[in-house]
Amino acid sequence: MQIRAWEAFLNLSHKMLPSFFVIGPPRTGTSWLHQVLKARAILPDFKETRFFDLHFGRGLDWYIRHFPSCEESELPTGEVAPTYFASPEARKHIARTVPRAKVACIFRNPVERIVSLYRVKRAHGMIPWSFEEALFRDKELLESSRYATHLEAWQQLLGKDQVLPTLYDDLQEAPQAYLDVLAGFLGIQKFTVPSAAMRRVHTSESLAQPRWHVVTHTGSRIAEWLKSRRLNGVVAGIRESRIGEFLLASGMPFEHVSPDLSQAVYDLIADEIDRLEALLGWDLSRWRPSSSAVGQSCLLA
Repeated sequence: MQIRAWEAFLNLSHKMLPSFFVIGPPRTGTSWLHQVLKARAILPDFKETRFFDLHFGRGLDWYIRHFPSCEESELPTGEVAPTYFASPEARKHIARTVPRAKVACIFRNPVERIVSLYRVKRAHGMIPWSFEEALFRDKELLESSRYATHLEAWQQLLGKDQVLPTLYDDLQEAPQAYLDVLAGFLGIQKFTVPSAAMRRVHTSESLAQPRWHVVTHTGSRIAEWLKSRRLNGVVAGIRESRIGEFLLASGMPFEHVSPDLSQAVYDLIADEIDRLEALLGWDLSRWRPSSSAVGQSCLLA
């Protein structure tokens, strides 16, 4: 009886697992997409369970509890998870657990994205360094910008037909057309986005350097502990409170990135951009420093 019960649980678990993932990388509009897609698919209440890259050892039961009850629903199940893109562990675990899942990637001007990711991590006390120091001390900034390398790895594991590369530029310039393509690929019924939904979500522009790194860092550690126990609502409430505003937006503003530093960052990942152009046949000339505007405002972050 115990064996049969376990087999039944496994069958039910796999039925409840995601059929798609939007894997970013970070700072590519994934927070906005999570909010928009929640009404059209079954997603966790809060973005980033970190199951396939950090918490896989907690088991499928822990993961499935993040999703609203979906036994009677015909909506597809998915997760928006930007940290999965550059994670070999996430790729391996997804390929073994849900090998038929669809995966969508979003590629943004890597210099702009690195600056935005740095500001978020610095504001939340995750790192204590200046931008120049962080480029060489925080592996994620550059690793998550190895677009061609990680895209090829996902394609090799899941197959090209299960991996959709998209451009953040398209999401920013024509959100509705972008969503039409994304929904068709993910198996979501096409829908129209109301104009009220066309707004920034979690933009890095309002963030500031922390007044007290130790205090903010401790707060971020506590937030991660709460998230690992599925207490994301508590974290969201604190973030939106005056305490959260004080911790994240009351310090010194971030300086704009100079053209020379922008060029130096670009040089670090130029080969990846060239490979991505060749791999996909895209024209990415707008990403080159002469035609990019690092630090300027954008619709989605």
